[in-house]
Amino acid sequence: MVSSEHKEFKSPDEIRTFEKGRLELVNIGEGVVGRLILEPGWRWSKHVKPIAKTEWCEGPHFQYHISGRLHIVMSDGTEFEAGPGEVTSLPAGHDAWVVGDEPVVLVDWWGTRNYAKEKTAPREFFKDIGTHLPA
Repeated sequence: MVSSEHKEFKSPDEIRTFEKGRLELVNIGEGVVGRLILEPGWRWSKHVKPIAKTEWCEGPHFQYHISGRLHIVMSDGTEFEAGPGEVTSLPAGHDAWVVGDEPVVLVDWWGTRNYAKEKTAPREFFKDIGTHLPA
């Protein structure tokens, strides 16, 4: 039987901190929703890349921007800024940084499960997203 759930970010299931940033995760239904709080001066390639150990952010994201401005550069050279009230869908292969003096707060429905975690082995990654690899 399917049941309803109700959770709040004021009581996240997990918190990950990194220089100039914080990720709050809520496990709900069969998914994970993340709230990112990024301080002025934060840049993915400076503050998360050393954790991810990848050239670009490889996590796809589907985000609603609550506050602050985020500049995004895709690996193909496309650039844009996102701010309050906007929704972004980012495929793997991007960098981003906070613009200005206001913290960026956004909610991400896809892409935070492994964000700011040490890179996992392929089998662990696919197991985590529900795809099972043969033994």
